[in-house]
Amino acid sequence: MKYLKYFGITLLVIIIDQIVKLVVDANMQMGSVGQIKIIGDWFKLHYTTNPGMAFGMELGSEYGKLILTSFRLVAMVGIGYYLYHLIEKKVHTGYIVCIAMILGGAIGNLVDSVFYGVWLNNAPANASTPWFHGQVVDMFYFDIWEGWIPEWVPLWGGNYTALWPIFNVADASIFIGVVIILLFQKKFFAETEDEIQKQFIEEQ
Repeated sequence: MKYLKYFGITLLVIIIDQIVKLVVDANMQMGSVGQIKIIGDWFKLHYTTNPGMAFGMELGSEYGKLILTSFRLVAMVGIGYYLYHLIEKKVHTGYIVCIAMILGGAIGNLVDSVFYGVWLNNAPANASTPWFHGQVVDMFYFDIWEGWIPEWVPLWGGNYTALWPIFNVADASIFIGVVIILLFQKKFFAETEDEIQKQFIEEQ
């Protein structure tokens, strides 16, 4: 039961993420045409796809997407084992929940990359195979500001950019998990530090 509780959180994130993505794909038009305002012009549903990493970045290679997806797959196995290890060690419950949320979000986006090229037929036209070349579906858009970045700005200069990236449930789960860990790291790791000190004293 101790494993089911935490891996259940991971599974719940994956299920909610995939349901939202599939509902958006089935009922919304992509881009500004199909945009739905939720809170004025500030918060919208905006169907778009992300072909690469966060913020739409890509690996500049013919096999870049395949490499990225394969890396994600290996990383998920590592995070899954780490979660299992944390549960075994009975570390702070809050920290385990955060790792479970991060794992769920990561797997949610991995499902898109592995399967959506086939399920939703959204792989790039030049992809060698639709498998492992699916694009991640994003929909939540906080429209804080968008416009052209001046040419003199490093990296982003000359591009039309939105101040806040469009994201999905999986991204939100990862972000929330990381933020909570950063905010409460002293509390989460206090027990671990106490154990280390106790072991050090016993060894002396």
